[in-house]
Amino acid sequence: MAAELTAHQLIAQHRPTLDQALEAIRTRAYWSPHPEHPKAYGEHGSLDAAAGKAAFDALLGTRLDLGQPGTDDWTGGELSPYGIELGITYPHADIDVLLPAMRAGQRAWRDAGAEIRAVVCLEILKRISDRTHEFAHAVMHTSGQAFMMAFQAGGPHAQDRGLEAVAYAYVEQVRTPETAEWTKPQGKRDPLVLTKTFVPVPRGVALVIGCNTFPTWNGYPGLFASLATGNAVLVKPHPRAVLPLALTVQVAREVLADAGFDPNLVALAAERPGEGIAKTLAVRPEIRVIDYTGSTAFGDWLETNARQAEVYTEKAGVNTVIVESTDNYKGMLSNLAFSLSLYSGQMCTTPQNLLIPRDGITTDEGPKSYDEVVADLARSVDGLLGDDARANALLGAIVNPDVKARLEAAAGLGEVALPSREITNPEFPKAVVRTPVIVKLDGAKPDAEAAYMSECFGPVSFAVAVDSAADAVELLRRTVREKGAMTVGAYTTSEEVGQAVEEACLEECAQLSLNLTGGVYVNQTAAFSDFHGSGGNAAANATLCDGAFVANRFRVVEVRREA
Repeated sequence: MAAELTAHQLIAQHRPTLDQALEAIRTRAYWSPHPEHPKAYGEHGSLDAAAGKAAFDALLGTRLDLGQPGTDDWTGGELSPYGIELGITYPHADIDVLLPAMRAGQRAWRDAGAEIRAVVCLEILKRISDRTHEFAHAVMHTSGQAFMMAFQAGGPHAQDRGLEAVAYAYVEQVRTPETAEWTKPQGKRDPLVLTKTFVPVPRGVALVIGCNTFPTWNGYPGLFASLATGNAVLVKPHPRAVLPLALTVQVAREVLADAGFDPNLVALAAERPGEGIAKTLAVRPEIRVIDYTGSTAFGDWLETNARQAEVYTEKAGVNTVIVESTDNYKGMLSNLAFSLSLYSGQMCTTPQNLLIPRDGITTDEGPKSYDEVVADLARSVDGLLGDDARANALLGAIVNPDVKARLEAAAGLGEVALPSREITNPEFPKAVVRTPVIVKLDGAKPDAEAAYMSECFGPVSFAVAVDSAADAVELLRRTVREKGAMTVGAYTTSEEVGQAVEEACLEECAQLSLNLTGGVYVNQTAAFSDFHGSGGNAAANATLCDGAFVANRFRVVEVRREA
């Protein structure tokens, strides 16, 4: 296919955005080129709300032919958490045919250089951004996120994380100059003179193993980090959430072809029901980089068995919030209620354990006992979700039966401070919608420890009574060390307690949010500024995004010549 996008056009269009991204990761200030508001779309070739919904509806019941080599069958079967069958089928690949085809275009992609790879990636992101409304429906009906969250987290926030990865990839590749003249004096003899070239060389084919809950947000960092560093990328979506990543692959292949590169540099590996191809792919010798988000068990398996690859994992953790004291009691309760409710707690960053001294806390409204704090938090969640329409907009739908089973079982683990209730979604009556449950546990009792020291993914939180602030910090430290944590929160007016929490998080390598009472929540992070995960505890071995996340996806090969 003849190139429709020249290098000059791509650089002229996207270099300014790349430069802004480079400045953003340097300053860590707020910046995003992707609008969060749905009404911002509809001009300059982007789809508005009606066109995006129509594009999504047109996909239902169709075959999504990506034009990949090695297609030996068609597979599908996604059922929306909102109760509709997508009916879309995807190419099933003969890996022995597809993987060699993916490697064929890598030389030209490598030789294009870091800047061209970066601006091609930005063109992919631009075309995805133009279809944000369409992608939002795809994310909503595979993850169970409510529409606005699917729009923002699955659209602009995911695109920001992809761009962030491209920026870090570019920085690491251009850290070493392309050429150097090397001269070593030899006294009275002629100096030794060498001309040296330094070429960033990709590792090979990268594998992205997608997740069910955030297919784009969790998928884009690894995808774009690997592509921008010269690797071909094979995307293996979660079988319940194929569509968002299949559309991403479709866009990437179109852009690569338009820019004169082999579209097979990006391909999809959809699987038949129960096939479980991730394990097969992960140990193929061609696979040299793996990105994975999901269960600890499979993440540990990848880290142990995929020895030929660089493996980046985000696994399970037990997120903790210490509640010791506050000067904004209402704001604290409101902030926590929202954090516990958003997307039915189906986020890797949602707080699970709330550590509260059994003798109570000090507040701007006077002393509050442990029981009062828990009861007031329960009332705050009830108030937030009391209106069913607002509750549906916040909660979305339960993503799979396992989450529903954990939610129902949690009520038997202790005294229920806030029972979960069922909510009907008038637009999607088959959706499973549940409010969070809060269970009271005594941190001193061994039988309670089995509950709060295990991740209970979903809308389940434990209000754990502890003896003191010092005990809370020690339990936090032990939880992060043994189980890992993507997020830690704390509420305290004590400088001493605040310093103790901060020191525990620095030593155990966990990201900390202190005294959030406004519109920023512990389970939300902003690209270009916030680090998602630390890479330093058991919950994840990588951070989205830092230099370490991209730097080992390529190596620098040096060629020396006598001048």
